[in-house]
Amino acid sequence: MEKKRRRRRAALIYVVPAAFAAALSGLFYLTRRNTGFMDAVNDNVSAPARNFLGKLSSALPFLSLAEIVCTSAALWVVYHMVRTATRAVHRRGWRVILAKRAYALALVLLCCQAAFCWLWGVGYFASGFAEKSGIVANGVAVERLAEATQIFADMANAGAGGVKRDADGHFDESVSDILALSDGVYDAIAREFPALEGRRNRPKPMIYSRVFSRLGFTGFYFAFTGESNINTAAPRCLIPATAAHELAHQRGVFAEEDANFAGIAACVTSGIPVYEYSGALSGLLYLSAALRQADGGAWSQIASGLNDDVRRDWTRNNEYWEAQRSDTGAGAVVNAIYDSYLKSNGQPLGVKSYGACVDLLVEWILSDR
Repeated sequence: MEKKRRRRRAALIYVVPAAFAAALSGLFYLTRRNTGFMDAVNDNVSAPARNFLGKLSSALPFLSLAEIVCTSAALWVVYHMVRTATRAVHRRGWRVILAKRAYALALVLLCCQAAFCWLWGVGYFASGFAEKSGIVANGVAVERLAEATQIFADMANAGAGGVKRDADGHFDESVSDILALSDGVYDAIAREFPALEGRRNRPKPMIYSRVFSRLGFTGFYFAFTGESNINTAAPRCLIPATAAHELAHQRGVFAEEDANFAGIAACVTSGIPVYEYSGALSGLLYLSAALRQADGGAWSQIASGLNDDVRRDWTRNNEYWEAQRSDTGAGAVVNAIYDSYLKSNGQPLGVKSYGACVDLLVEWILSDR
């Protein structure tokens, strides 16, 4: 009898949680192509859960709970690896010990995978921002691309003088002020696109900002805590645009091209000078890259009209990221992994989707012209 009880207890402890997590993951992969079902789950379960988590984490306004969670998880894994190795060396039955530890780790990963699928993954297969907003972007003519690029260049020129600069003319707004001003950045654009309405949870500076620079990331949204996390080691001229991008994810914009568009549009319509300038500069970076390939001459003409402040910020941003790429090869590895992740979640362009906001920007900025 006692042996049977132990077997039942072992089944409850080891088999049932794994079976439940596997079933949840399996259900997600079986139903994810059903847009209507994904919409219902996201609207009624996932989004409310993310908002609740974001409300809880906002109690720590200057501390990234996401970093604490990730650091704790990494330390937990290292601790158990060391403990397992130690016990395996000094005890008999080391194979059983190793198997139990490996199973525990696999179970935790499986549960995290299932939770992520239903907390955030559903959004990749629900109706996207483009469908909700009504913007149709199926490619643009070179002439319209050049016109939109000129508009963003003019906005950048006009806004460059409205931000704080140091004695050498470089962008010198403080990170704390930038993040504090984010509260109202979506007010105007949400009136145009109600899908962008949401809670005002302030982005948080990251402790591991320099590490993320080496990996090529300017920030990330962490669904398990509902937080927008910002790499504050990156050039500050684009931190406002990065904050707006991550806030777009927080407001339920999943695809990277949509989040880029939403963030830039929010910035340039916000009425907040530091965000207006950063959004204009960010939009100009994306548009110029596309125009340079389509018509180098047109871009050269626009570039010649950029003022010295814009040129300084542009150059500093390029030099910073070029230095990060040359310092380590880790960024390339992480970039490849993230590219695969995006493609597996319904974004066929992968990391290139970050630049696919160009069509949306052109259609939006020229819609009333």
